[in-house]
Amino acid sequence: MLYSYLSMASKPGILTDWPWKPLGSFKYIILVPLIAEHIYSFMVKDNKDIDVSKLALFPSMLWRMLHNQLWISLSRYRIAKGTNKIVDKGIEFDQWGNKYVPVGSHVPYWRLDGVIITIALHHHYLYSRYHSHHHSSIVTEPITSVIHPFAEHIAYFLLFSIPILTTVLTGTVSVIALAAYVTYLDFMNNMGHCNFELIPNWLFTLLPPLKYIIYTPSFHSLHHVQFRTNYSLFMPFYDYIYGTMDKSSDSLYEKSLRRKEESPYVVHLTHLTTPESIYHLRLGFASFASKPYTPSTWHMWLLWPVTLCSMMLTWIYCSTFVVESNRFHNIILQTWAIPKYNIQYRSKSQKQSINNLIEEAILEAEEKGARVLSLGLMNQGEELNMYGGVYMQKHPQLKVKLVDGSSLAVAVVLNSIPKGTTQVVLRGKLTKVACALAFALCQKRIQVSVLREDGYEKLDKLLGTKSEGKLVLSKSYTCKTWLVGDGLSEVEQRKASKGTLFIPFSQFPPKKLRTDCFYHTTPAMQIPLAFENVDSCENWLPRRVMSIWRIAGLVHALAGWEEHECGYTTSNIEKVWEATLKHGFQPLKVPTHLKS
Repeated sequence: MLYSYLSMASKPGILTDWPWKPLGSFKYIILVPLIAEHIYSFMVKDNKDIDVSKLALFPSMLWRMLHNQLWISLSRYRIAKGTNKIVDKGIEFDQWGNKYVPVGSHVPYWRLDGVIITIALHHHYLYSRYHSHHHSSIVTEPITSVIHPFAEHIAYFLLFSIPILTTVLTGTVSVIALAAYVTYLDFMNNMGHCNFELIPNWLFTLLPPLKYIIYTPSFHSLHHVQFRTNYSLFMPFYDYIYGTMDKSSDSLYEKSLRRKEESPYVVHLTHLTTPESIYHLRLGFASFASKPYTPSTWHMWLLWPVTLCSMMLTWIYCSTFVVESNRFHNIILQTWAIPKYNIQYRSKSQKQSINNLIEEAILEAEEKGARVLSLGLMNQGEELNMYGGVYMQKHPQLKVKLVDGSSLAVAVVLNSIPKGTTQVVLRGKLTKVACALAFALCQKRIQVSVLREDGYEKLDKLLGTKSEGKLVLSKSYTCKTWLVGDGLSEVEQRKASKGTLFIPFSQFPPKKLRTDCFYHTTPAMQIPLAFENVDSCENWLPRRVMSIWRIAGLVHALAGWEEHECGYTTSNIEKVWEATLKHGFQPLKVPTHLKS
């Protein structure tokens, strides 16, 4: 179930939860006997004895899942771009009958039990306990269409099964008819709950009666915003008859069709990490995107055909795409992704191709009027593009400011070191951030211990007398504070003393091998409450926590700084830190208690 709709009805009634909710992800085991029986019958029975309708059941379920997911991904992609958007509000983590009546020739004038039932069915009692759960979504998405309490799903099933039961009772039922009918219901349900308008105006001009037969996303959106108008599902005909159509339906429809793609003020350029990471994007599976990214689980193995298709699609499409759009006050921050994986960034043969994609994204951001573009994850590697400096050299007249976030990364790590610390171990690849950290720590009179001789020699040559004698080569593992980056070996991690605090300065977190040590997150901060449309986790970070590489670009724009922050230069660390705190971003708590 979608994380954005976890809020229940205002007064949950009986049968609100699904019976198999306690099973969690294991609820799919319910399908195993059904699948096993179908496979057995297919392999053992003669062709004439095989029940085709049973065999079609499981594929039809997979088709419905795929159909719904395509609508969800399409809707989120279009909303991220802003084209034809209807409701201009964000979605957060905490958003969220008919019956056969026998009529005879002798109908009594009065029946008390009938009056009581009528009142009960139309009273706010049922709405507050059931349907209000669905209406907790002011901003709709395709998945909103199926967000109902279990009891309401039963009611909908009974209602929508009338045509199916009719064909069954008349002996005219067929697999194709059933599949077509269910697909039609899913199509209309998903389409009507999109937050962007996609029904072209020429269709209603060509066939005017369609206006009363087919609803539009903007038409149904008004039902979720106003509540007491546009009740009809699929067919607006009844709202026209009973006078319940919202007066702004036509104007909202036309306004949504005219709405152009949003121009971002800030762009954060990231990339895919693993083939499975696409499921954790906002465009992917909501149940995955709502939680911090974790390594492959058994779910992922089941999805390998889809994963393979997505890899082929990224290879064919091979163009930067919009992942999500956030709003902070009046500033629009869009996240764009390059369809390349970590393993490709480490390949020398892919270097030119990736650089071309990054350069194209930078020029596209400038064309769209963006003021700042921040480089995330491996898009700013030294070997790849000299921390983004190659683009600044190639395009000296760039108006969009490039930010690699190194200054804020240093500031966040420095402020994560426990007060009173007099010595730290610096271990990992000596990047721009690592070197800046070593310099800042030495200036603060904190001893920096380097475990490897080659690393010590590089830093000693770089810092010289600026190290204030605080840079040392050490083979001791007793220090309790380690600043770590890419390249930290398992052997070194296991040699650390019990209770050691590992603070990453790299974009990627170290593998957590020790249960008797503390692990801080990669450089990140808590975002302000004013930050809108945050309904997915950024990679492995918790909810409403953003990497500093993403935050740095936004702070750069908010502060109005006119210089680039890329290449081998860094900004004033103290200035960047104060500006970040001023705009409401908060440092994360450093872990001090071991998990049991």
